[in-house]
Amino acid sequence: MTIRTVRPDHVQHIRPRMHCLKKLEAIVVEMQDPTSGVKGSEQKLNVTTIPHVITGKDIIAWIVNKMKTPTEEANVFGTMLVAYGYIYPLQNHRKLIMCNDNSLYRFQTPYFWPSQKWLAEDTDYAIYLAKRNIRKKGMLEPYEQAHYNHLHKWLNHKWDFIVMQATEQYRAGKERKKPDRVVFDCQERAYWILNRPPRHTHSAMDCGPERLVDPDEDQIISFDQYRRMNVFFQQAIMRSKVKSSVSLGALVKYITTYKTHDPFLAPCLPSNPWQTDIDAYWTLNMRRVDLPTKMRVERWSFSLFELLTDLRGRDDFKIFLKKEFSGENLAFWEAAEELKWGTASSMRTKAETIFKTFLAPGAPRWINIDGRTMGLTVKGLEHPHRYVLDAAQTHVFLLMKKDTFFRYLKSPVYKDIQKKALNPEPQNFSPAQLEQNAQNRSVGIHPIILWKQEEEEKAKAAAASAPVDVKAMMSKIDRKK
Repeated sequence: MTIRTVRPDHVQHIRPRMHCLKKLEAIVVEMQDPTSGVKGSEQKLNVTTIPHVITGKDIIAWIVNKMKTPTEEANVFGTMLVAYGYIYPLQNHRKLIMCNDNSLYRFQTPYFWPSQKWLAEDTDYAIYLAKRNIRKKGMLEPYEQAHYNHLHKWLNHKWDFIVMQATEQYRAGKERKKPDRVVFDCQERAYWILNRPPRHTHSAMDCGPERLVDPDEDQIISFDQYRRMNVFFQQAIMRSKVKSSVSLGALVKYITTYKTHDPFLAPCLPSNPWQTDIDAYWTLNMRRVDLPTKMRVERWSFSLFELLTDLRGRDDFKIFLKKEFSGENLAFWEAAEELKWGTASSMRTKAETIFKTFLAPGAPRWINIDGRTMGLTVKGLEHPHRYVLDAAQTHVFLLMKKDTFFRYLKSPVYKDIQKKALNPEPQNFSPAQLEQNAQNRSVGIHPIILWKQEEEEKAKAAAASAPVDVKAMMSKIDRKK
């Protein structure tokens, strides 16, 4: 078999956990010990006698005795040894698992161990497939035939070289003794099953995304890096810590608060529209419905973020702020959100408008923020970007959270919406009714249509709240006459 000894520096190919592999190799070496290891014997494979063959039952018994583990855990550990290519099956090559029976296995030669970091090249795999195609007279496995055709097309410019190498290796293999030839063929096949597995099968050698840093490489750390690490550790020591009991208590409180609102833990009321094909749940929970449900109103009281995220709750919060003549903070928060999610072309214009409306001296809707935040915002507005108002927006959000939000929860506005909120009754359907609903499923309204309807309603509301230009209206009446 041809494997390139000069490997390109592809770090992702040496990503497998070398520390874990070294431990596995120590166990495999111990298993091959002549006195205390797994006892091997000669076994017949078809008509060929293979030396040093071990059975799955003996391997698992040795692991149980050595590691003092249950049989199930020993079976899993043996399967890991097979999956990483330290032990290979002689009978069923495509299933890289350890069977607790008389299935035959052999120890893989260290040349093919993953710690060798050989890069499984396409050229080497093409030579292997061409050699196997010669030996099997064109009767390859379906997945091997697919790989063979792909590589033939991909490496067409040097296919003559590949066929020549495969022919020479096939001839050299025929000169060996039959047991040695069968053993080498099994070792080679096990290597490529591991590194070029059939489609839709899991491989232990899957490395995932590429890594830019090799975790096993001894890096030379400079003085500047040591200085940065020292500063980082000093800051970490000074950083305030939270006791595990406090964090666990906060987690329990969060779960207790949201458990009735979790769609995995609590059912949809009145019913799940994906199962029953009744869209009452969606109708009751539209973005700007007249009367929200009790669960939706209850969710507003969890935090100011929940209240502002829900458009219906934000509208109700606006009503409360208008009654208190303090809607500037919420208006500024919405303007900052619009700037953050708006188009890049209108960014500068929106930032200037927001500054003139809320932040400039004598602004019509002036908001009260501290001098440091004002300085950062004014400096950032010289070169505006999407997040130029983040500091001021966070300051305003905290002001509303500490004062206005709690007064809203105690106000008649919130209590009134709590009384008027709907409490839909659960709709219970039998399995036969659910099956019938699935068969008679109707076509739903497309989300784009709903979005257009909301945009039209928003435009009408904006037009209704805008001041009326009397001169323009009189000129339109005159033109009609």
